[in-house]
Parts: sequence; C-alpha cells; structure tokens
Amino acid sequence: MESKFSQIIEFIREKYKTPEGIIPLHEPRFNGNEKKYLHECIDTTFVSSVGKFVTRFEEMVAEFTGAKHAIAAVNGTAALHISLLLCDVKPDDEVITQALTFVATANSIAYTGAKPVFVDVDRDTMGLSPISLKSFLTENTTFKNGLCINNTSGKRIKACVPMHTFGHPCRIDEIISICNQYNIDVVEDAAESLGSYFKGQHTGTFGKFGTLSFNGNKTITTGGGGMILTKDDELGKLAKHITTTAKVPHRWEFVHDMTAYNYRLTNLASALGCAQMEQLPNFIVQKRKLAEAYSKFFKKLEIEFITEAQNSSSNYWLNTIILKDKAEQSSFLEFMNNNNIMVRPVWQLMNRLEMYKDCQCGSLENTEWLTDRVVNLPSSVVINL
Repeated sequence: MESKFSQIIEFIREKYKTPEGIIPLHEPRFNGNEKKYLHECIDTTFVSSVGKFVTRFEEMVAEFTGAKHAIAAVNGTAALHISLLLCDVKPDDEVITQALTFVATANSIAYTGAKPVFVDVDRDTMGLSPISLKSFLTENTTFKNGLCINNTSGKRIKACVPMHTFGHPCRIDEIISICNQYNIDVVEDAAESLGSYFKGQHTGTFGKFGTLSFNGNKTITTGGGGMILTKDDELGKLAKHITTTAKVPHRWEFVHDMTAYNYRLTNLASALGCAQMEQLPNFIVQKRKLAEAYSKFFKKLEIEFITEAQNSSSNYWLNTIILKDKAEQSSFLEFMNNNNIMVRPVWQLMNRLEMYKDCQCGSLENTEWLTDRVVNLPSSVVINL
C-alpha cells in the first residue's frame, strides 16, 4: 500500500514542481493586478466599506455568474445569515441542509434562532440529495395553510440550504422543484463553487439566494469575504441595506431605520477581489486541467476520483478520491501528511458536533459512507500545467 501512496506523492510533487517541502491543500495565487489595486485603494484613503472597488467587485461577480444582483459581505457565513433572514427564517423555525458540510452552513442557520435538520447527500455529487429530501418531507411533514410543518417537532420548515460540495454542483433543479411544492425557500451554499455550472447556469443563481465565499483557500480570495446573489430587485436592495447597518443615505446625518448588521466587505478587500476576478477564467481552466491529470492518474491506480456529474461543469475546487474503507483512509492521511503533502478528510459531520447532535436527521447512509472514504488532494491552481 505504501508503494501506491509513494507513487501518488511523486505524481503530486511533479505536477506542482515541488521536489521537497510542504505542498498545501489550496493556496491562493496572486499573479495579476493585486498590488496595483491595493496601492490605488490605499492612495484614495477609502479603505473601509465605501469605495469604487466594492462596487466594481460586485459588478464583476454579477456579470460572471449571471446573477442580477451581487452584494458583497464580510464573509460567506454572513452572506448565508443575511440570506436566511431575508427568507423570513425566524427563531423556532427549521431549515433543511446536509450534515456533510463546513460548519458555517449550520452556524448560519443557528444565528437566526432556527434549527438545522440534516438529510443525506448523493454519492456522486456529495451534495444534498433530492431523493433524500423528498423522502424526508413525504414521511415527516404535513403541508397545510401554505406551511410545511414537521410532524415530530411541530415547527415550520422554512428554508433549505443545499451545498455544492467541493465545487461539484448538486442536483439543484430537482431540489428547488421539491421545495416549491412545500413552500420552502432555497438558499444555495455556493461558497466553494465559483466557476461551476449546472445545465449551463452558474451555481448560486437557481435559488431565492445564493452565497459565495472568498476565504483564503477558495478559488479566488479577498482574504475573507463573501457575496450574496439574487435575482430579486427588492431583496437585492434590502440585502445591501441590512448589511450596511441599515443607514439611511444622507450627507451628514446618521439615521438607521431597522436593526441591521455591519457585514459589508471593505474596499481594500474588494480591490484584491477585482484583481482576482480578472484571473478567474484562467484559474478555472488550470484547475480543470489538474483534475483531468488526477483523473487519468488515479484510473491507472484503480482508485476512484470524483468527476463532475452529468449536466455539470465543476471548478474542481478540491480534488477528491474515494478510498476503499476507513482504515485505508486513515493510513493515507497519515502517510501523506507525514511526507509534507497536505490532504484532508471531509469535515466532522454536523450531526456529530456537540451543538448539533440533537438535531433531527433523515437517513445519512451516503453521508456516513463518504465520510469514511473521502480524501481531498492538493488543489491549488497550477499555472501553465
């Protein structure tokens, strides 16, 4: 087994042209106008949440994704939080999501006072399964007076947050179709899928809202940062208002017309984002080339490599393999990290975390199967692969 693992190390070091030292899981690339725009931003002295780079960054993301409105936020978690609030998610409501996700997904639900309900994912996309969603709603809820009521808790299920896991689009059209039958709003967690498409449409633009993340490990980064996407004019306007402390525009007065949030992204971070967006198309090309090379390599080793599902085009944010069992996964993780190749398993499942262990779950068969086998490989952009 170690011989096979050594071949993988040799392959990764050759692709990254790094014969020794640490190869990170996903590090940013700053090969464009980052320093130029940052200097320009500093020279203007507008480094907080007001400035031309914030507006430009929002426009660039909206144009790239095809969203009608893009509203910059301080991070992806804040973007999710605001999106759920604007879906009228209230304390004591419930929100369906997947247990196989980063903790921000569940935390943003908890911030509203609502409680997550976890359903299964599909093995091929690793995203929320429409079959599991439909089964849970059919078996556990009653639809009356326009509300979806959980028979067990008696609470309203107000929203659903599917995630496009590791950049691979889930079957979002089926999910939305099911949720529409139950009057459940869909907020897409597209944090990892900038540059991914389902049936030719960018992820994050199918639901009532979609959200992106620009954390340091994402395909493009602003150091932190997030974005709210929506096609609704009124909600887009309200999202910008509520993320900017609900300040009523005035040249000198400070009047705020509702309790709101200081969630706007800074002009300084947005300057970085503008430079990154200029490079995004090439980043996606290079990441897809890396994924293709991984796919061919692992086919020879008879190890399953996750590829984009039918009707999908993935950004391959994190390249993923499926090992045969938990024992092999553990051995691989230890061997690779001991040899300075950063690899990781999926996150600890949300329903296994202390604060969410009492949340209701549907069947999580695929979720648990993947958790014992998935490993993410180094996936940083390789320029001119």
